[in-house]
This record gives sequence, structure tokens and C-alpha cells, in this order.
Amino acid sequence: MIKTTIQAELPPELTARALTFVQEGWASDFNELLADALRRFLESHSARVTESMVMDDVQWGLHGDD
Repeated sequence: MIKTTIQAELPPELTARALTFVQEGWASDFNELLADALRRFLESHSARVTESMVMDDVQWGLHGDD
């Protein structure tokens, strides 16, 4: 698999929390953790999911449960 190297600026607190996850064995290394986090973000924000959520919000706005 071809990989791309990226450079990113992360807040120190986020970096520390991520490194703790790696040290506790939740990811084999920092790169794996970041790749998994990005993959999960992209999956949960796909166009289909986003469109569905917007449509749900519109339906609630038009016919709310309140």
C-alpha cells in the first residue's frame, strides 16, 4: 500500500491523549491511531450520512416532536 506523509499541527493536550492511547496499547503507534481516527471521521461524515442527518433535521424543523 502506498502511503502519504503529512505534517499536522495538533494541540498539546490532544497529542498527549493520543500518545497515552498508544502507550496503553489501544493502537500500535501514533500513525495507526491518526489513520484510524481520520478513517472513522470520514466514514461518519460521508455525503450520504450527512444528507440523511440534514433531512432528519429538516423533518424535525417542519414537524417537530415538541
